[in-house]
Amino acid sequence: MTNYTKLPAILLLADGTVFYGKAAGKIGTTTGEICFNTGMTGYQEIFTDPSYFGQIMVTTNSHIGNYGIQKEEIESDSIKIAGLVCKNYNIVYSRKQATESIQDYFQNDNLVAISDIDTRALVRHIRDKGAMNAIISSEITDLDELKQKLAEVPSMEGLELSSKVSTKEPYFYGNPEATLKVAALDLGIKKNILRSFENRDIYVQVFPAKTKFAEMEKFNPDGYFISNGPGDPSVMPYAVETIKEILAEDKPLFGICLGHQLLAEANNIGTMKMFNGHRGLNHPVKNIIKNHCEVTSQNHGFGVVPEEVKNSDKVEITHINLNDKSIEGIRVKGKKAFSVQYHPESSPGPHDSRYLFDDFVDVMTGKLTW
Repeated sequence: MTNYTKLPAILLLADGTVFYGKAAGKIGTTTGEICFNTGMTGYQEIFTDPSYFGQIMVTTNSHIGNYGIQKEEIESDSIKIAGLVCKNYNIVYSRKQATESIQDYFQNDNLVAISDIDTRALVRHIRDKGAMNAIISSEITDLDELKQKLAEVPSMEGLELSSKVSTKEPYFYGNPEATLKVAALDLGIKKNILRSFENRDIYVQVFPAKTKFAEMEKFNPDGYFISNGPGDPSVMPYAVETIKEILAEDKPLFGICLGHQLLAEANNIGTMKMFNGHRGLNHPVKNIIKNHCEVTSQNHGFGVVPEEVKNSDKVEITHINLNDKSIEGIRVKGKKAFSVQYHPESSPGPHDSRYLFDDFVDVMTGKLTW
């Protein structure tokens, strides 16, 4: 195990609020938009979720690192969060299946973190003041210098980030002899989405974010998938145009998270930066088509404009959030296209929403229409 010394570290928020803690991970400085996740487990999946690219994550669970790191549970090929803030940073882990400690993992992936922070006070502050940029440093102690560096960090609003985390070259996933084929537009796709397709006898070709519809069509897929990912959907005209072409050809389409927001944009429905966003494993959502509720995993800082969805003659609402009534799902009238804001592939859980992958299969095979 790598030697670890708890050096002093500083967390500075854009509104001038300062928290003092201890260094964790790599010694250094990092910046990003600060947000919090209320999940009680699954920290490794959070670290590697491409949707968190450019964000500093605050974990509300008091112990991070206590069950170590197992590479089979990652959601992408590297850590994607910009930094971590936690209360108790546990280097010694208890799980036999783990292959390394969180400290080794962070040092190998060059992640800067801070621990021994009053995360309850921090989360209450963010919840009241809203999303903002922040800086963590275990090498700079001068607050004026940190403020200057933080002032140079761009706002998440208006940032196009999906092309930075997307695959550079197309690749295949699953069994080539599978019953169905899906073309997936990778805007920051999670591995468990691909596993969920493979488990349903679907062969997937994954394409870079800026791939044109004509190129994806060469795979002759039975359906198209628009993935989750980071950044502002309103500045992604390349993806919106691809979705419009898929809709024009009346092809089956399924979108998750960012894919949901882009499906809305393709139907002239605007998106917005949320005050705090939804991040956690316990968000209640009602499927108003089937009249049932599900506990969902969520991770998004942008959403579709509710009033524009309700006034649209192109889409209908399928799911709503029972906490704040935000729009969690839509389907396009007269088309084979639908999307949800949350994550049905959620790993480690909950698994209430896995049926949406089965719905996509039924859409592709003609068993489900609307």
